[in-house]
Amino acid sequence: MPFIPKVPGSAPEVLVRDTASGELVPAASGEVVTLYVCGITPYDATHMGHAATYVTFDLLGRVLRDSGHRVRFVQNITDIDDPLLERAERDGLDWRDLATREIALFREDMTALAVIPPDEYLGAVESIPTFVAPIERLVAEGWAYAVPAPDASRDDADDYYFDVARDPRFGSVSHLDEAGMMEVFAERGGDPDRDGKRNRLDALLWRAHRAGEPEWDGASLGAGRPGWHIECACIALDHLGIPIDVQGGGTDLVFPHHEMSSAHGRALSGSASFAGAFVHQGMVGLDGEKMSKSRGNLVLVSQLRGQGVDPMAIRLALLARHHAHDWMWTDDQLVQAEQRLETWRKALSGNGGPVADQTVDDMRAALAHDLDSPRALEAVDRWASQALSRGGDDPGAPGILGRALDALLGVRL
Repeated sequence: MPFIPKVPGSAPEVLVRDTASGELVPAASGEVVTLYVCGITPYDATHMGHAATYVTFDLLGRVLRDSGHRVRFVQNITDIDDPLLERAERDGLDWRDLATREIALFREDMTALAVIPPDEYLGAVESIPTFVAPIERLVAEGWAYAVPAPDASRDDADDYYFDVARDPRFGSVSHLDEAGMMEVFAERGGDPDRDGKRNRLDALLWRAHRAGEPEWDGASLGAGRPGWHIECACIALDHLGIPIDVQGGGTDLVFPHHEMSSAHGRALSGSASFAGAFVHQGMVGLDGEKMSKSRGNLVLVSQLRGQGVDPMAIRLALLARHHAHDWMWTDDQLVQAEQRLETWRKALSGNGGPVADQTVDDMRAALAHDLDSPRALEAVDRWASQALSRGGDDPGAPGILGRALDALLGVRL
């Protein structure tokens, strides 16, 4: 946990756009705010899409702390999943070594970008023993069912699926119709054509062991490994309690991941809702396409750092775009961020400047309104422009604004 300076003045209530309702809603329901942000599948290095997501939710945590809340932040790592196993096999690596290497690099990138670490940072592998009993309960209570797995490594093995038809609120996060769900289900880890399923959209809870795959003791479920969505549901339930205040991630997680994990969490907790707000980061693209590991069109944080790019410039480039919007990464945006960073440093390095109180108020107002970071940056630009062109007679202004940049935006000059 890095030192976060105190900023004079008071902050307004923080509102975020809830994907499920489409409305601006309070991010906090009490003194302690519970925040769950889905983590990486560690089979490749941190690209700008990852960085944008984690900087956005770091920004949320910062403005919530500034407004007087304590933040309880939990993040998972999907350190066992098909893409990880496939990449390890392709590269001739042990999947555990690949995961360990990429998790370490991810943490280095996040530290460089001044992202405040989670209170609980949990790998799926270390948490698997805590998933088994909840899945067994879903089966016992009729939320889940067995599907024979004839290709499993033991006779009479079953996979287990969640029965989405049992959940009257299924679809309440994404608001997609069945056709819309089917368009992306297979692309995002689903298996709509699996024989024996009751509904093509039913989600895997437990996969029976297949030859060549890792396995864990599933008690009555048999040896195997968990599905993706149940991991986040169980971790959120165990470490935060359901409902949580904010569920975060990229827009590509709205369906099926957040839809499914919400359904699992409601079934396990008995709560009518999984989260007070679902907040999603838009996709970052390159050359006209979404930036993704599968496409290989990546701009990597570690590569930019290796080239000597200041991590604060990378952070500013990400903050220059509103989190909810899709956008394309270009080299020009990084150049503009580097120029902005240089201007701010020059403006704050003087013996004084214009009074900073209004600038801090403008930053707070922008960030409290659905994390409008571009508007917050513009407020600082105005102060810097005045400081460089006309100076100012407040010797404490650079210190106040510097603390605000650090505490609110995570930009350390």
